[in-house]
Formats: sequence, structure tokens, C-alpha cells
Amino acid sequence: MKINKYNSLVFAMLFGFGLTGHAQTKQWTLEECVRYALDNNITIKLSELDVKTADIDKRGALGSYLPTVNGNASHSWNIGLNVNPVTNIATTQTTQYSSLGVNANVDIYKGLQNQNAYRRASLAIVASKYQLLKMQEDISLNVANAFLQILSNKENLKVRQEQLTIDEKRLSRSEEMVNAGTIPRGDLFDLKATVATDKQNITVAENSLLISKLSLAQLLQLKEFADFDVVDDTNAKDENNIMAQSPIDIYNKAKETRTELKLAQTNLEIAEKNVSIARGAYQPTLRGFYQFSTSASYSDRLIGTDGAGNPIYAGPNPVFQQFSDNKGHNFGLQLSVPIFNGFTVKNNVERNKVSLEKSKIDLEQKSLDLQRNVYTAFTDAKGALNTYESATVTLEARQQAYNYAKEKYDVGLMNSFDFTQAQTLLTNAQSDVIRTKYDYMFKIKILEFYFGIPIVPIITK
Repeated sequence: MKINKYNSLVFAMLFGFGLTGHAQTKQWTLEECVRYALDNNITIKLSELDVKTADIDKRGALGSYLPTVNGNASHSWNIGLNVNPVTNIATTQTTQYSSLGVNANVDIYKGLQNQNAYRRASLAIVASKYQLLKMQEDISLNVANAFLQILSNKENLKVRQEQLTIDEKRLSRSEEMVNAGTIPRGDLFDLKATVATDKQNITVAENSLLISKLSLAQLLQLKEFADFDVVDDTNAKDENNIMAQSPIDIYNKAKETRTELKLAQTNLEIAEKNVSIARGAYQPTLRGFYQFSTSASYSDRLIGTDGAGNPIYAGPNPVFQQFSDNKGHNFGLQLSVPIFNGFTVKNNVERNKVSLEKSKIDLEQKSLDLQRNVYTAFTDAKGALNTYESATVTLEARQQAYNYAKEKYDVGLMNSFDFTQAQTLLTNAQSDVIRTKYDYMFKIKILEFYFGIPIVPIITK
């Protein structure tokens, strides 16, 4: 028998969740799920590394204020006719020569580029932290959505199981009534089909529940999720009374607290610093420099000639004495004035100005998006509440209609098909209440999110 990919996935989850159901020892609350995700989610960890990178960049920008110091050393062999670098006399011999040096450079003035680069690096850290915070907020909402989906699937499974229990009792009673000749045998076939359909619905509901658990477990980056389950929190109340707020009040609060606006504002300030840095290249650069050098020769030194005019050599002076005797210092200022550079600086300034305009537009767009999102979220939450309340009223009416149909069916005044229809309508109404309730709960979480009420307090590092 061939098994398709979907059946393989379900089998794997059944093996992971179902067969080890006896090992369930912990049920996670929504707050625990969110907190665990904030501590372990891979995407958040990557954002945390971005913060560290920005901090390293800031230290690098701070280093531009400091002088650069480099040491150098060399040792060479010269064979044949060459000039002794110490005595400056041309001789034909093999010489050895060592030199040591240290040079230092420091920017005195560079068009304020170093200062602006440091301020930009500081803003980049703020931006990376805002980006991390936004990522944490997004993950929190995703976890809340996945958590509520599990609760919805749990309740839906309970409804399907209860329906199966009721239909199996009806089937057992109908068999007795058929044997007694009270109802026709055709009704019994309908009930058997209904029970079979109930079992199929339970299988689908179980699979949906398992998949929703797997989705949340993966979002939390759980390595061991065989015994993963969540607390059955079915409270659909507006605990923070967020619906009592007006959309304009929520929007005004969101403008003060929303991370995407703060991030856009910070990116705008970074773009301004980039323009200032680019403009700094128009200005002269003044640098101070200092160089220390010394050298020593290992060759014999010429001290004179004899009566026949032949050179007289003596051994070299001690190396450390030569290093002391030959040391020298060189220092001063270097001024560089940009005159023409092929429009490189001009084009760089214009390019950064374009980026600055983009950042301004992005900030404006983020503000407009926030306003639209807040009003949309408020409308969605209000509509979800109305839909949930309507579904609840419908369920009450369907329950009464079902009870009335059951009374008629029990006394033989309604056939099995019509009674099954009433039961189906009741089941659909129960499913609608579950769906609309959790939809309303998630819409409330989104509205609270814009009002600055997090699912759990997020602590920035």
C-alpha cells in the first residue's frame, strides 16, 4: 500500500505526540511559550548578534579618534659594490644592515567625519536594538496566534468527540427500536453513516490539533516536543478593557510606543549623519605625524689609509651603541586639500541625500501604516466581538432547535434524516462559536499590542 507525504507526516506526528501521550508532564501557558520563544528563537538570536556587531562598529568608530602607531624592523645583506647606509661610503664588500623604526599618525581635523561616524555608530546600536525589539514583538504575536490555534483545535476536537458519543448512543438505541419495529431500518443506516462521519471528523480534528502543536513547538525551537501541550485557557474576556478606548487614543499611544516608528526615526537620523560624513570629504584634512628611526651596520668601518693609500678597516661599533648613535626623529603636520576628485565626493553626497529622502518618506509611510493598522485592528476586533456574540446567540437557538427535534424524533414524529440535519446545524454552530471566540481573542491581543500592552514584558539586553 502506498503512503503519500501527508499520511507520512501525520504518522510521524502521531508517533511523536500520540504514542507518548502518557509522558505528558507539563502544560505550557501563553506567557511561558512567549518567554521561551524570546530566549530561544533562532531569528531573535540572529538579531541579538546584529546588536553585538553594531557595538563592535561603535568601538571601531571610537578608535578613529586615536592615533595609529606602527613599528617596523628590517635586516639586509648587501654583496658587492654598495653604499654603506651608515657611513655613506661606497665599498666592495658584503655588508649587513639593520634598521628599526616607529611611526605614528593622528587625525587633527577631518571635516568632522570621525565625530559624525561615531555618532552614526551610536545610532546604529539604537537601531539594531529597535530591530531586535520589533523581532521579539513579532515572534510574541506569532506565538500567541499559534497558541490560540491549539486551543481552538482542542475545543473543536472535544465537540467532535461529544458528538460521536451522542451519535453512538443514538445508534445503539435505534438498533433496539428497529428490532422492536418502532422505526424503519433505513434510519439505522443513516445513523451508521453519521457515526462513521463523526469518526472521520475526529480524525481530521486530531490531525489539525497535532499539526498546530507541532507548529508552535517549532516556533519555540523545542528539541523535545513529544510531550508538548498547552494550558486550556479559554477566557475570551477583554481583561484590559481595550475596547473601551477610542481608535484615536490607541493611535496616539501607538505613536509613542511602537517600535517600527522609533526604528524609522533612528534610521532617519543615521541617514542625516551619512550626509554629514559625506560632506566632510569636501573639507581639508590635517594630520600630525611622528617617526622615530635608527640603524646599525655589521660591516667593518673604514678608519683611514696606510702610507701606500690602502684602506684601513676596524671592526664595527657595538650594535646597541650604533642604534643609540644613529637614532633620528621626524615629526610635523600634513595638510591635504581636496581640489578635484572626479566628482567622487559630490556624487557620494548626492547619493546619501537620496537615502535621506527615502528615510523621510519611510518614516512618513510608517506613520500612515500605523494609523491604518490601528483603525483596522480596532474595526476587526469590534467586528470579531459582534461575530462571536452573534455566533453565541445562534448556538443557543440551534441548541433549542436540536432539543425540540430530539423530542420529536424520540416519539417518532421526525425521521432520522431531518434529525441529523438539526444535529449538523448544531455542530456547525458550535464550531462557529469556537472559531469566532479565538479569532476575537487574537484580535484583542493585536489591539493591546498597538496600545503598548505586551503579552509578556520584553527586557532589552
